[in-house]
Amino acid sequence: MEPRFAPPAADRATDAPDVGTFDADVAVIGLGAVGSSAAWRLAARGHDVLGFEQFEPGHAWGGSTGATRLFRVACLEHPGLTPIARRARDLWRELEASSGQTLFHETGGLMIGPPDSRIIEGTLRAAEAHDLPVEQLSAEEIARRFPGHARLNPGDIGVWDPEAGILRPEAAIVAAVDAARASGARILTNTRVTAFEPDGEGVTVRTADAVYRVRRVAVTSGPWIARFLPDLPVTPHRVVMTWFRAREGREADLDTLPVFIRSVPGRDTWIWGHGAMPAADGAAGFDAKVGPEFDGPFDADDPDAIDRVVHAGETDGISDLVAAAFPDLDPEPSGVTTCIMTHTPDGQFTVGPTADERIVVGGGCSGHSFKHASALGELVAQSIAGEPQFSDAAFMDPRRFAS
Repeated sequence: MEPRFAPPAADRATDAPDVGTFDADVAVIGLGAVGSSAAWRLAARGHDVLGFEQFEPGHAWGGSTGATRLFRVACLEHPGLTPIARRARDLWRELEASSGQTLFHETGGLMIGPPDSRIIEGTLRAAEAHDLPVEQLSAEEIARRFPGHARLNPGDIGVWDPEAGILRPEAAIVAAVDAARASGARILTNTRVTAFEPDGEGVTVRTADAVYRVRRVAVTSGPWIARFLPDLPVTPHRVVMTWFRAREGREADLDTLPVFIRSVPGRDTWIWGHGAMPAADGAAGFDAKVGPEFDGPFDADDPDAIDRVVHAGETDGISDLVAAAFPDLDPEPSGVTTCIMTHTPDGQFTVGPTADERIVVGGGCSGHSFKHASALGELVAQSIAGEPQFSDAAFMDPRRFAS
């Protein structure tokens, strides 16, 4: 079914406020994965926060839709992500306590590939750097413990990350926004920021209907970041997500098909995903989810004009990979939808101050940020508050692209 999409109101100019006054300490522009947590962590510190969301929290038009996101601690993308993932998990648990919902399901996760592959080398590098309790598995051990993954390339091995699992992104965003409100943040939904301009000691923020003046701005607008920071090399990219049911008489739940990133037999590529979960405790269930690795290059898509229809033939590639890797899954998708990833040239996030330290950015998801989102919001808050960061985040500094 084609989703409904309501474009934001057209931009229109308004008068600037008195530059000697402030309406808030901080404006958080975009309350998605990172922005919702940034607003919460700032408000929890006692900052006067204005949060702007052009839709409703947990909406389906950005990069955080699709029922689930993978969580891993042995992060193959960079060893510096491990302490950020662990801090994120603590914050997700805190949001669970405040919201009364289960947001994180710890299932463990299996990484499979050749010993010299990025999957295995990156996972082990993170594990060794932080003394993580991972377990290396031979092909025979994988087949015995996880028969759904028994179809392997010759020479493949596995790494078991017992701290991996899945997050529920839409519910997590709503919980973070609710926590921000509970801490005193003023949240403006269905309100699109059209522009902001530094002036004097503050920043003027414009919407279609009003003008605000704040001391600092957090730009956490996901695929829309480039609208505000055109010199930052972030590329929004439309993505199709797919779900698959088990074949008749087979099983493909989270117990038999936990979180994975793995090579595909006979293909020079890899896939990621997890098994199915039935509905429980008021939360919707889902089928097994499988997606392809995205290596780029990526053509920029306009986030306001993304094609939300999944067309015939678009899922043929992932169906072929599912058929090659998983004998227990029907390769015909049982469900499809779209979202928007926002890639950086090096695949790392952009979190921290820009050249103008009144403007802090949190974004550049590059396809692997949601697990870290609550902690990335914490880093944004620490940057704005002038606090020491809880972990070294220099590899995510947005100013690394300045040269």
